[in-house]
Amino acid sequence: MANISFEIISGLLITATLFAVLSIVYTSWRNGISPMPTSAPVRREVTSAMKRIGKARNIVEAGSGWGTLALHLSGQDVNFRITGIENSLIPLWVSRLFARLNSADNVTFIRGDLYAYSYKQADVILCYLYPSAMKRLSSIFREQLVPGTKIISICFALPGWEPREVITCRDMYRTKVYIYEVVL
Repeated sequence: MANISFEIISGLLITATLFAVLSIVYTSWRNGISPMPTSAPVRREVTSAMKRIGKARNIVEAGSGWGTLALHLSGQDVNFRITGIENSLIPLWVSRLFARLNSADNVTFIRGDLYAYSYKQADVILCYLYPSAMKRLSSIFREQLVPGTKIISICFALPGWEPREVITCRDMYRTKVYIYEVVL
């Protein structure tokens, strides 16, 4: 009897793990990139930039992945209202779980298409994406964003935009953080 229970539980765990891996692989293949956690040095630089920006309240993270950046920021200022948009189920579920475990009431993770999302109400948009995604978002941002909206992009510049500031992080990769401001 114990062997049958162990075999059933083992089979279920193997099946769940296989589903999780295949889900991440499929979504990564479809997106052209896998979800990447934001490193601690980069999170610190983004937090510092957010403090300099000041009055940001409505923050949207386009492609929130595992939620590391949004969750870090949620603990920095309770007035931040952060929405993370993610289309990969497993990272989304992990993000939601950690938000609950950390009582991060000011962050919400939604499953969605970052190209179909309306950014019109955002004060700040965070991106840790790849070049073709940034290129695609460039025109969406030009259409939707109002003057004064800030965009913080990790690693990849926003094509056709002039950054207000470029920060080089003190990590192994010398990661760049690009800060943009929408102007008329």
